Amino acid sequence: MNADIRYSIVIPVYNEEAVIDQTYRRLKKVMDSTRELYELIFVNDGSNDHTTALIKGFRDHNAAVKLITFSRNFGHQIAITAGMDYASGAAVVVIDADLQDPPELILALIAKWKEGFDVVYAKRTKRKGETFFKKQTARLFYRLMSASTDLDIPTDTGDFRLLDRRVCDELKHLPEKNRYVRGLVSWVGFRQTAVEYERDERFAGETKYPLKKMIKLSLDGLTSFSFKPIKMATYAGSVIITSGLSYLAFLLLFKIFAKSVVAGWNLVIALQLVLTGIVLTMMGIIGEYIGRIYDEARNRPLYIVSECYGMMKKERKVKRVG
Repeated sequence: MNADIRYSIVIPVYNEEAVIDQTYRRLKKVMDSTRELYELIFVNDGSNDHTTALIKGFRDHNAAVKLITFSRNFGHQIAITAGMDYASGAAVVVIDADLQDPPELILALIAKWKEGFDVVYAKRTKRKGETFFKKQTARLFYRLMSASTDLDIPTDTGDFRLLDRRVCDELKHLPEKNRYVRGLVSWVGFRQTAVEYERDERFAGETKYPLKKMIKLSLDGLTSFSFKPIKMATYAGSVIITSGLSYLAFLLLFKIFAKSVVAGWNLVIALQLVLTGIVLTMMGIIGEYIGRIYDEARNRPLYIVSECYGMMKKERKVKRVG
């Protein structure tokens, strides 16, 4: 760790040419006001616009700017991980480039860190500019995560947070491929607190988290920190067996006492369709877990860096068992 650098700001970027200049200006103004040494680590997650050239331009006028460029798009959570791997500050702040999370709030995160907290996460009280559907699905996801895992993962929070150096060092030892960073931060523990804020609309450009990516992030979170989805097969099987035996008993009793047979082909077909649907759903859930096990077993690197600008390229190292 470079002892001279006090703060490392990690900014994952993907095709952010419309907003990156304003993001840099606001971050620089905030960090200059601390009067302490800092670094701005932009992690280019395979952008194919002019984002890279713009960031290199910032570096030409400010030595605090550093750039990590991936060989391709590896995903937002991996970009955050890479930024923390390369960060050298005593405190590391993760913030997206779209300016929905105000850079000015970093000063409040730092103030809490100086009070002795190891993790200071930003908690949203309002989400401006987001659709009703996105707000409700996000609310549902946080409640589902809370009910599915024993971890205390804060609701209504994103990846905008400050981490103490020792927290980052512990995160480097976690080798998961399908990462849910905010869950991993909760898992490592340490002293944590929140700073509340109102989330702004995106300054410019398009969201980098469409529905497909949000679903994947949700699956990564659930499968990484909870076995309850896979246990649903046992619960569903018990319910189906109990219902089937009860229905069979009803048919036998009806035949004995009513001296007739219940004509229920439509009901039987409907029950068969429901049963098949449940079985296929459970197979899909089990498949998600198996797929992630396979992904871990291949032991491929989390990311590949094609270029480092303003810093030395290095290899990510994790603790292995055996």
